Amino acid sequence: MSLNKEEKLQLFKNYNIYGLTAEKFSNGRSNIEVVKAMLDGGIRIIQYREKYKSLNEKYEECLQIRKLTKQYSALLIVNDHVDLCQMVGADGVHLGQEDYPVKEVRKILGEDFIIGVTTHTKEQVEKAVEDGADYIGLGPVFQSFTKDKPHPPIGLEMVSWAATYCKIPFVVIGGIKEHNLKDVLEAGAKCVSLVTEIVGSDDISQKIKRLWDIIKEFERS
Repeated sequence: MSLNKEEKLQLFKNYNIYGLTAEKFSNGRSNIEVVKAMLDGGIRIIQYREKYKSLNEKYEECLQIRKLTKQYSALLIVNDHVDLCQMVGADGVHLGQEDYPVKEVRKILGEDFIIGVTTHTKEQVEKAVEDGADYIGLGPVFQSFTKDKPHPPIGLEMVSWAATYCKIPFVVIGGIKEHNLKDVLEAGAKCVSLVTEIVGSDDISQKIKRLWDIIKEFERS
């Protein structure tokens, strides 16, 4: 099944889980194994984020992950690498604050690709929207240790602000765990990313099931 861009972006607007790779925290499992488990668990947005491998290794892994995401009608977003996004036929790219400008990346990728931008402040959110980003990553909400130089936590108040004022979909990330997921949802988040909570779990499928249960219960309330 092939989705158009608006249908793809709807995944970010719904209550959803946004999966990320993080092999360093995956308890010896490969990114391929973890992505397969996430897809089996019903996650339909996967971001390939890998800081510690060669470009060729990233390319080979992304090719395998792209095959998997197509089998599950899921999205593949590539972190940072615009060229890698193109080469493997991903659905989009995710840019950090120190990466290429959104407007220049759009000229390269065109309108059919999804562009996401990491943001930490209201000003960065507003600029990402103005520059034409399709969605933003907002965080870290809580203290996070997946990055070498983590940004200070932005807090739940920032999530509530984005839920009210952000004009494009946003994914909330950073220190989100099973025990505080409901707090993030109550603050106004819909699409959430729990990195180490998922990839570092002893049983990924059971962890994802419990996360979905929390989300579905919140939707019904």
